[in-house]
Amino acid sequence: MPEAVRRTFVVATVPVALVALLGAAAPPSAGSSGVGDPYFPLAGNGGYHVGHYGLTLRYDPGTGHLVGKAVISARATQRLSRFDLDFNGLTVTGLTVDHAKADFSRDGQELVVTPRHVLRKGQRFDVTVTYKGTPGPVTDPDGSLDGWIPTDDGAFVAGEPQGAMTWFPANNHPTDKSSYDFTITVPKGHTAVANGVLLGERTAHGKTTFRWRQSEPMAAYLATATVGKFQVEQFTTRDGIKVYNAVDPREAADAAPVLKKLPSVLEWESKLFGPYPYRAAGSIVDRAPNVGYALETQTRPVYDSAPSLSTLVHESAHQWFGDSVSLTSWKDIWLNEGFATYAEWLYDEQHGGDSAQQAFDALYARPASDGLWEFPPGDPGSGANIFGTPVYARGAMTLHVLRKAVGDRAFFRILRAWAAEHRNGNGTTAQFVRLAERVSGKNLDDLFQIWLYTPGKPNKP
Repeated sequence: MPEAVRRTFVVATVPVALVALLGAAAPPSAGSSGVGDPYFPLAGNGGYHVGHYGLTLRYDPGTGHLVGKAVISARATQRLSRFDLDFNGLTVTGLTVDHAKADFSRDGQELVVTPRHVLRKGQRFDVTVTYKGTPGPVTDPDGSLDGWIPTDDGAFVAGEPQGAMTWFPANNHPTDKSSYDFTITVPKGHTAVANGVLLGERTAHGKTTFRWRQSEPMAAYLATATVGKFQVEQFTTRDGIKVYNAVDPREAADAAPVLKKLPSVLEWESKLFGPYPYRAAGSIVDRAPNVGYALETQTRPVYDSAPSLSTLVHESAHQWFGDSVSLTSWKDIWLNEGFATYAEWLYDEQHGGDSAQQAFDALYARPASDGLWEFPPGDPGSGANIFGTPVYARGAMTLHVLRKAVGDRAFFRILRAWAAEHRNGNGTTAQFVRLAERVSGKNLDDLFQIWLYTPGKPNKP
């Protein structure tokens, strides 16, 4: 009997209360092509959650050719007739769902998968995608490059906000966090650096294979597989954190004094924000002159050149604020960048530099026509603005105004509670406001409304 006819019969003859219990009887539907993010509507996908990515890559820096295999272990959150993956540019050579060949099609950045059998709600399933091609970056709304960015000796791989899809198929939104295994093969003499702990490396037949594991949940945009000719340093901190630094030799002299401070920076931030969220840390210092930024890739930030100490502090602070506690919507990016910027102010304040108040005052002295006041940090208005000065600087100013309003004791309790209560998860501005009010015992609605959401230059508090 056809499924639609059978379903009609069941609804007609079974008591309503029992039908409500028969979740499997709901008609199958396609997972949405995005999760509804207001700035990146096609980012992420509906209908399933990815628990783990197993990525096997072979990359030739000489030709720029990549061969990949992604094994995606997921769980259906609805009864699925088909679902999407975010994947852009590369050629799919094969696709299976639970080892059975599945139909697929391409629609822009969407890889649309139709499994042979309908997936039940709650069912766990594996998607295996094989692919090849010459990966390249995407251009973000602000004009910057994002994703797989070729360099003269490899690739600088930084995925914020949408570049993960340039090198592996993903559910590419911060609300879907997963564990990862990476197996990356490159020519001998090159190093492939990913997230988490290095499990091993092996050289044979002129190729070296690196195996990495990121056990704690990670958003796809924070994954990296940066390739280059690097000088490598490995050690374990006194807190038991495994550090792996990979540095382009051309940047080594400038980077060394800053990277030497990484253990002390992590120790200082751990005292302020709570225990470091991961078992691994480190840095990737590349020479990528056409990039123009650093990124807080999880456990191991990637820098386009030798970083300053303030940049190291900033990207390290993101391990708590942005990586462990991730966004729910890109509109709330001040929760990442405002917090990491304020960490820079706190570091200066506690290490002989300007106080946070002095940093605040210097910014506040800018005229109302300055770009700092162009848009409110809690509502940047579009994806083109999420890396704008107001998100970073006025976001940090908001935290300083909060600190003054509630006092140091409550303020630092708020930061630690935010990191602890949302560890390995996600958060929203509304949740942060409620936490701040709960810890401080104060009504802070006006403070956040003025500093996060009101256009123009606020009155000085």
